[in-house]
Amino acid sequence: MEKRIERKKEEFTILGISIWRLFAYFIIYSVVGFVIETLFGLLTKGLLESRKSFLYGPFCSIYGVGAVSMILFLQYFKKNNFTLFGGGFLIGSIIEYVISFIGQAIFRIRWWDYSEKAFNLNGRICVYFSLFWGVLAIFLITYFNPKVDKFIDKMKNRFKIKNLKKVVAIGIILLFLDFLITCFALDIFFARLVNENNLEIANKEVYIEKYNKLNEKTVLKSITDKIFSNEKVLKSFPNLKTIGKNGEIIYIDSILPEITPYYVKVFTPKK
Repeated sequence: MEKRIERKKEEFTILGISIWRLFAYFIIYSVVGFVIETLFGLLTKGLLESRKSFLYGPFCSIYGVGAVSMILFLQYFKKNNFTLFGGGFLIGSIIEYVISFIGQAIFRIRWWDYSEKAFNLNGRICVYFSLFWGVLAIFLITYFNPKVDKFIDKMKNRFKIKNLKKVVAIGIILLFLDFLITCFALDIFFARLVNENNLEIANKEVYIEKYNKLNEKTVLKSITDKIFSNEKVLKSFPNLKTIGKNGEIIYIDSILPEITPYYVKVFTPKK
C-alpha cells in the first residue's frame, strides 16, 4: 500500500520531472553556483569574497532557478547544440532580468549591474553574460546534468526514497527560512544605512519610520545591530547596490569605506 502511495505521489510532475527532483536540482545547483561565482570572483578580482544570495549558507539561488528552468524548458531545444545555445541564451537572459527586477522592486537593491557593458538592457542583462548562459546550457544538458541525475539515482538506490524526500524537503525549508531572514536583515540594514548616512533613496521616509520604531524596541535593536551588523551584511553581499532617488546606482561599499567587503585578497589581477 505504501509503495502504491509513493508511486502516485511521484506521478505528480512538471513537464515530466517530479517535484522532489526539481527541488533537489535547485539545492544542488545553488551550491554549484556559489562555487562557480566564488571562483569567478577569485579569478577576475583576485579576492575571496562572498558570492551568495542569502545571508547564511553557500547558496547562489539564481543558478538554482536558472538550472531548474533550463532543465525544464530546454527539453524543447535538444535538437542540437545550436538550438541548446539559443535556448540557453534566451531562458538565461529572461531569468537574470526577472530576478534583477524583483530584487530592485521588492528589496530596492541590485545584486549586479551591467550598465557599463556593451549591449546591455537596463543594466540587468547584457550580451556578454547571455552568451555565457548559452554555453552553460550546452554544458548543463549534454554533460553535467546527466551526472547529477546519476548521482540522484544512486542515492535513490542506496537510501529509501521517503528519506531522500525528507532530506530535500528539509533543505528547501532551510533555504526558505534563510530567504526570509535575509529579507528582514536587508530591511533593517537599509533602515540603519538611510538614517546614519542620510541616504537619498526611494521611500526614504519609510525607512526612517522603520528605524525610529526599531529604536523604541531597545532589546530588538541591540540584537539586530549585532547579528545583522553593517559588516555582516556587507561581507555577505560585497557587491550590494541600491538605486538613488534620481535613478543613479549607489555602491554600498562606498558608503561604508571603513569596512573591508571581502574576506581575503589573494592577488592583484593584471589589467
